Amino acid sequence: MRDLVFVAFLAAFFAAGFRRPFIFVLAYVYIDVVAPQRLTYFLLNSIPISLIAVVLSVGGWLVADDKTGTRVAPRQGLIVVLMVYCYCTTLTADFPVEALDKWGWVWKCLAFAAFLPFTLRTKLRIEALLLVMVASAASIIIVGGIKTIASGGGGYGSLNLMVSNNSGLYEGSTISTVAVAIIPLILWFTRHGTIFPPDWKVKGFCYALVFSCLLIPVGTSTRTGLLCIGLVAVLMLRDAKRKVLYLCLLATAGMIAVPFLPSSFTNRMSTIKTYKGDESASTRLAVWGWTWDYAKEHPMGGGFEMYRQNKIRYDTERVEGTAANSTVDRHLTVDQARAFHSAYFEMLGEQGFPGLVLWLSISLIGIFRMEVLRHRYRKAAADMAWVTPLAGALQSAHIVYLLGAAFIGIAFQPFVYMLIGAQIGLDTYLSRKRAGAPWQPRRAVRTVEPASA
Repeated sequence: MRDLVFVAFLAAFFAAGFRRPFIFVLAYVYIDVVAPQRLTYFLLNSIPISLIAVVLSVGGWLVADDKTGTRVAPRQGLIVVLMVYCYCTTLTADFPVEALDKWGWVWKCLAFAAFLPFTLRTKLRIEALLLVMVASAASIIIVGGIKTIASGGGGYGSLNLMVSNNSGLYEGSTISTVAVAIIPLILWFTRHGTIFPPDWKVKGFCYALVFSCLLIPVGTSTRTGLLCIGLVAVLMLRDAKRKVLYLCLLATAGMIAVPFLPSSFTNRMSTIKTYKGDESASTRLAVWGWTWDYAKEHPMGGGFEMYRQNKIRYDTERVEGTAANSTVDRHLTVDQARAFHSAYFEMLGEQGFPGLVLWLSISLIGIFRMEVLRHRYRKAAADMAWVTPLAGALQSAHIVYLLGAAFIGIAFQPFVYMLIGAQIGLDTYLSRKRAGAPWQPRRAVRTVEPASA
């Protein structure tokens, strides 16, 4: 039954695309985020639906789309440069076979991110892209939120998000980061959405989805998610009209929520301040130290999957006994082939310093450009009042991703590169509108002195 539902849904997507080719782009976004081929038993497993969607997307754009004024934005060029550089490091990778496996999906992610802005020529398309991205992630988030409430908390690595495959957005820390990152975008739809006008039903669904997004870090018991919640709360403060009231409501909500949090969540969060007592945190620090030493000897990186050669030693501490009579048990652990658990060290180890600089440049330029748009349109006319809030939401989502990326190896997470594509599309769309607007000289206001009596 599940197979038939997904097949019918995708068939409707593709059928609509032949009338409006941009729908093929939206179909690919849904396929890449939800990965329905993982959720079905046999009907979609043997069909290259991602490849089909890409071919139809690019073909539809080439044949039927308006390409007037199309230009390549600087960040699109940087994404292509990063893709070429990753190809070069793959040719000389320390683990060539394993590197080819990762390269097989990384280049598709980067190529689609570079192509996506070409299709975002109108405000409607930008909104449709973000709506499909949020709705696709919501299909996972809502399931996770319901299971969190039903199970009383879930637990780290034990919350099943429709599929047992612990990769992509189905991995606990990754979905926690993405769920919190899209909260500003969800709230944008409650005020400026046009595809679904923000009536009480749309607002009710959006607020319920925000609540579900906040439940995901609880259900997955991920410390990364808790940090992201704190960051997004701080970022939303800048747009709050009554900042003192906002802070009071935030503190009240926190105090009300704490007694209801499951013990599995609070126990794991307590390890943030005692990282030496947590093997996961100790492992990460050891891997990061090893990666830094490797990068100093191999500044161009070791290619995809190079972490497989690491060998690390780290100490863990565990306090035993009561507070009055306690002892510290120290234990030396030797391990190898441990993953990076950080996008920053993932880029440093695999792509070296050049790759890390390219990756950071793509993100930091995006954050800067969204800040420029926020200020440029903050006093815009009513028909452009949606720009500043959207630029702020995209910027906040990106900043939350950069925080989460410090603790998860998601340097090439496709969802985030779609977010970057939306940023570039918004920037180039507004540039075309400014270029097409009639020039209006700014005239100095002269003060007319009253005639003397």
